[in-house]
Amino acid sequence: MADEEGQKSGSPKPESPQPADPETTDAPGTPTRADAAGRKSKSPEAQEVQESKSPEPAEEGQGDAENVNENAGGEEQTDGDKPTNDGTDETQEQEGEQQEVPAETEEAQQEEQGEEQAGEDEQQAGDDEQQAEAEPAEAGERASPEGEQQQTEVDKAQEESGGKSPTQEQQQPPAAGTDARPSSQASLKSQPTERGPLEVAQIPDAPQIPSPDRPESEMEGTMSNAALNIIWSFGLNRNVRVLNLTDNTRKVIMYTCAHVGILYDFNSNRQHILQGHSNPITCTCVSEDKRWLVTGDRGKDSMVIVWDTYTGVPIQTIFDTSNSDEGGVVAVGMTPDAKYLATISAAKSQVLSIWDWTVDGDTPLCSAELKSTYGVQNFILFNPQDIHYLVTNSDSQVVFYNWSNGHMEYFAPPLTDQDFNKQVGRYSQSIFQANSSRALTATSIGNLVVWDNNKPVTKEQMEEIYRNDEVISSEPSANKKALKIIRLQERGINVITTTDKYIVVGDVAGHVKFFDQSLKLVHWYQDLNLGPVSAVSFAFNPDFLGIAREGTNYPPDATIQARQFVIRDFVVGSSIAVFGNVTADGTAVKVIHREHDGPIHSLAAHPTQPAVVIGSYSGLLKVWNYEKKQVMVSRTFERGNLIRCCSYSPNGAYLAVGFMNGSVRVLDSITLLDELQEPFRYSRDAITHIEFSHDSKYLATADAEYTVSVFVRQHGVHVAPYVYLGRNRAHYKPIKEIMFGIQLDADFPRLLSLGTDRVLVEYDLERSSKDDLQIASSDRIEQSAVPQCMTWYPPITKEHFIVTANDQFKFKLYNATTKMCRKTLLGPTYGSPVQKMCVIPTKDPARDKRYVAYITEYKVGMNILPLDGNPHNAMALIGHPSGVANMVCSNDGRYLFTAGGTDATVHMWEININALEGQSSLGGEDLIPFYGLLEGGREGELFKELEDYFYYAQIRSEILSQGVNAMDSREVSVKIPLSEVPFVMRAMGFYPSEQEIEDMLNEVKFSRYVETGSYVEAIDLGEFIKLYINHRPAFGLSPERLVKAFETLGLPAGKAGPAINRGDLLEMLQTKGEHMTEYELAEYLMTLLGYHAEGGSSELQEFDTNIAGDVISDHLPVDITAEMFANEVLGFGMNQDSSQGKA
Repeated sequence: MADEEGQKSGSPKPESPQPADPETTDAPGTPTRADAAGRKSKSPEAQEVQESKSPEPAEEGQGDAENVNENAGGEEQTDGDKPTNDGTDETQEQEGEQQEVPAETEEAQQEEQGEEQAGEDEQQAGDDEQQAEAEPAEAGERASPEGEQQQTEVDKAQEESGGKSPTQEQQQPPAAGTDARPSSQASLKSQPTERGPLEVAQIPDAPQIPSPDRPESEMEGTMSNAALNIIWSFGLNRNVRVLNLTDNTRKVIMYTCAHVGILYDFNSNRQHILQGHSNPITCTCVSEDKRWLVTGDRGKDSMVIVWDTYTGVPIQTIFDTSNSDEGGVVAVGMTPDAKYLATISAAKSQVLSIWDWTVDGDTPLCSAELKSTYGVQNFILFNPQDIHYLVTNSDSQVVFYNWSNGHMEYFAPPLTDQDFNKQVGRYSQSIFQANSSRALTATSIGNLVVWDNNKPVTKEQMEEIYRNDEVISSEPSANKKALKIIRLQERGINVITTTDKYIVVGDVAGHVKFFDQSLKLVHWYQDLNLGPVSAVSFAFNPDFLGIAREGTNYPPDATIQARQFVIRDFVVGSSIAVFGNVTADGTAVKVIHREHDGPIHSLAAHPTQPAVVIGSYSGLLKVWNYEKKQVMVSRTFERGNLIRCCSYSPNGAYLAVGFMNGSVRVLDSITLLDELQEPFRYSRDAITHIEFSHDSKYLATADAEYTVSVFVRQHGVHVAPYVYLGRNRAHYKPIKEIMFGIQLDADFPRLLSLGTDRVLVEYDLERSSKDDLQIASSDRIEQSAVPQCMTWYPPITKEHFIVTANDQFKFKLYNATTKMCRKTLLGPTYGSPVQKMCVIPTKDPARDKRYVAYITEYKVGMNILPLDGNPHNAMALIGHPSGVANMVCSNDGRYLFTAGGTDATVHMWEININALEGQSSLGGEDLIPFYGLLEGGREGELFKELEDYFYYAQIRSEILSQGVNAMDSREVSVKIPLSEVPFVMRAMGFYPSEQEIEDMLNEVKFSRYVETGSYVEAIDLGEFIKLYINHRPAFGLSPERLVKAFETLGLPAGKAGPAINRGDLLEMLQTKGEHMTEYELAEYLMTLLGYHAEGGSSELQEFDTNIAGDVISDHLPVDITAEMFANEVLGFGMNQDSSQGKA
């Protein structure tokens, strides 16, 4: 690696280094590299190839391979003008010039070599196996005993398809004097003949994606046995480049949506979804033949997965063992023959690793740690002519690498604006120039940086080479320096790549330009209208010759002859989330996707039709037919209109849309045209929620100013469909949900809102008038928990409920009329609380079994109704790793749609009820699932203690007439009275507040009141276990909550942390929250400090108040910290001196 002085660095070399080449001597001050012997000398095969080549004159309009013309392409062409090149341009003399060998000659020579090698295969076939067993395997190769017996998943997948994997190439130890590194198809011609022939992998024909083995009618619901299965993804990740997988048999592109990869057949409009990552996919690459696809992500539990694109099956997985949020990769690269894989880690100190993925997914062949001063290296590319060299770059530094036999070295040549007295710009991507030792890096201001070896060929050597008709020696090297900066164009270059004999660039203006190897402009596409180019990917056609056939209509190139410009078809991706396919023959541009390039929060499902509307911060509103997967209608709003929420009217006639600027529009649901002359602008902040009443009479919105606004329906021909009614700021914290309902005794709408201020507000729509929205009731429904969402509980019980979910992982049912808490239930515990719920529609609400869908911060799940706290009745999957922003359900209850917010994607999930029911049945019936939630289960110590407490509560209850001290025979019941429930709860380690105790007792007391008209006065053991499981904290007592309380109420007290003054603490306990009386406080503190018998008055013990004040003053310090309070008070600190003894 070269630092600021240009020096190199690398990973430790092998124990037995190769002898240094005496002819290879670096410049003074640069360490000499110990290269494999013979790097500069040509192998016998290479010499034969060069001797057999007859020099042909270069075609007119094309320069030498390395004759880089600074002026070529330096001027930006105006629209509609085609540049002409008569071949007479003067070019600069440069070191390292080389004659260009025509592609046709090279292909003919390669075919001739292939025939000669095929003839030798028969002769050496019998000797290969014996030679492989007799000779020792080298490091980094697979000729070890374990390697011979190992059959990878790649081999299995290809055996099933009748072909061979890259691992089936038989490798022999090299002869003396040759490079000992593994080779690739691209570098076969540089290998000596003694090495033996390599078997050519036979790849089966590529089927369509998805595979024909899966009929179209069975595509949905057959991908997984889970209750929710992704069957389609709307949108795309514009920050990850699109890959063109098109070949002779399919027209497929690959792109990413959140944590899944999409193989999209744009001819048949079908998707195959690649699921396996748990974090957003950050990078992708594909082999030259488009078969092997690599995807990588970053974050905790990150991984790199290699896929077979013919089958959509994962073949190899490389796990990140760091288990940190900085894990994962930011760039991946694959050799053209798919044999080796390179990854760049996402850590602050990045590591580049080379993997022989077909053999080992656990340990890289070699790796090197990069300096953090190089910036985030986010692009990687192997040299296609010698895979042992590669390049990476960040926006400020380019790094070149050389790897072999477990050793890697790299160089980071410095370059500043002062070096060439030119502005460099930010680096975007890099390539290796064909048949040359040079590399090119594009920049954000339209420049190309030309890199070459530190020891280029001299002018005298060049003249000698030309005199003898020799080919320029383009010996690769990682030790490079900046040779020059070429002003290629005015616009910034985002993409630079190669195809056949051309260099291709894509820029911020949306142009794609093709240059020859001397950087003379050959052709460009300027009317693609796809936006700033972020990716250019070419189709794979093994039979492509680059020759125009009769009847073709390729565009003319920029030469005087205007010959047909024949290239492969290619796909262009843009930074505004537009993908297009360019068919070169006829220059046809087909837009594949035009998606959202901003966060998606707005979702709504049509009440009667298979349509879902998606809106984003980009101002794009699209209505999809989710059965046909087609866009029905779309509209892009003017700049500044960021769509935040939307909702269909129940009759499907209108679509209401709320924007981040506070405006509200009512649109025609079919045409998306405005129904109002001017949008409503009553809010000064973002509209966060928008809902219609069941009869479409009212439209309500909630905004970021904690205000609810209501609009009322108007009827008439030339009147607006809705007019403003009134607003009310009934909350002082953000509103989490608004919803309409129906009055129990009349068909009239009800409107409710729920805020993080723990207040449930119901509005009186009947009494409201213009500019006066009345409130019917306002109830505080939570004591310490913060509600997150609410919905109407389906009519599966005789009592009508509102169900809420809070941040303590609890569901709560409230009576729809009295707002009394009637039931508390344990909710799903999948990392974060439930953020939104919706009851899944059904054809027969009265008879069908009901289910509720929900989202958490990152996951989407379902729960069986009625809610009972059974964890086996719930499931969840990762929905969007960057956060789930919204969720809606289709009108027929078959699909869920989740929006990912910042990932700009929407997943369509098929609901599989049978899978959820099967999961629930496997969890057991009755109390079995709840026993599993007790520490130790049914046979554990906690359950045995509970039984003892339960029996003791029976003994001490007032129902038993004998009393506690009676010696007579006792009548033991199976139940305990409700008055004993709080004591047993505390004995079990759960310390509920008075409000929580009241909720628990009311839950049991009124549990059968609707059915029987009477109260429940006692509870048995099974019901108590459910009550305990559902009401206790989901994750036990948290010391962090106590520390937070002291941080809020206390003052800094040095290293001990915040402290509360003793007098202030005693006063707050008596006056704040559920305040205690002075007598209760004295009794409780005396008991906790160990100066009063445990149980206190609840155990019929007498309490002496005369000494309480003195004991508390003596044993409670003036300043009480959280640690002292937990250890000495709540921890029952034992004091030896006690006038009353200790329990």
